[in-house]
Amino acid sequence: MKHYHQLPSGHRMYYEIRGNTDSKHPPFVFLNGLSQSTQAWLGVIQKDFGEEFTCILIDLIFQGESDSADQFKTFEEHAEDLHDLLSKLAYPTYHLAGISYGGAVAQRFIVDYPEKISQAYLISTFAAKNEYFNAIGLGWKKALLCGNYELMFDIMLPFVLGKSFFENPIISLETLKISKQHMSPATSDLLKLMEATEKSENYLMKLSHCKVPCIIIHGEEDILCTPEMGMEMAQHIPKNELIILPKVGHTLNLEAIDPLKNILALKAKAFENISGI
Repeated sequence: MKHYHQLPSGHRMYYEIRGNTDSKHPPFVFLNGLSQSTQAWLGVIQKDFGEEFTCILIDLIFQGESDSADQFKTFEEHAEDLHDLLSKLAYPTYHLAGISYGGAVAQRFIVDYPEKISQAYLISTFAAKNEYFNAIGLGWKKALLCGNYELMFDIMLPFVLGKSFFENPIISLETLKISKQHMSPATSDLLKLMEATEKSENYLMKLSHCKVPCIIIHGEEDILCTPEMGMEMAQHIPKNELIILPKVGHTLNLEAIDPLKNILALKAKAFENISGI
């Protein structure tokens, strides 16, 4: 079902509730990558996963069907918006999965609102940037400003899809480009999302105070949020497990649908058994 939640700011945040709404498991909350929308998770939550878990898909402000705002939002402010929504939904606790940009928001959420989350899944994300990461982001931004999202998307592809995808694509690159053209984010919204990344500070020390168990998942071929970034996060988060998936890149909710949903389901149920949820 499709819903809009009105935030204290007056802006509306879009979300969907899918899957098994009568599930006895804590719901899964999914946060998107930079230019993604809720549709990015449909492959992960369909069939067996959706039959077992309640799935809450969220467009952060500036994404998908959510509102825009005059000023960019920090990752902390996105987390505050998410807290406002999840408090309204009033489930006792949630599993939180965020990829890339959404994973950065998820990090702030589990530090600031640990009581809301049973276990977090930090997917293809970063806590600290390096100059290579910054250079990639600058290239994307200049492509967007010089052209449009279509040009930026072409520049993004080799950074967000693994080498193995190009050698043996799950879907053709042309089909992928066409699907993206139909849901191109507005340039102004993308610039504000990019600004949040540009102005974010090293979050590793904050993660050292995290009380939430975390599963950190990276693709072996990810050259944007590298496996080394995942290892660095694992060195700081007290309760963690690091999983590196072979022969996939950054966009794991496209490149590694079955392995990803299997990890989410198995780790969630294992945690629930141990904790007695």
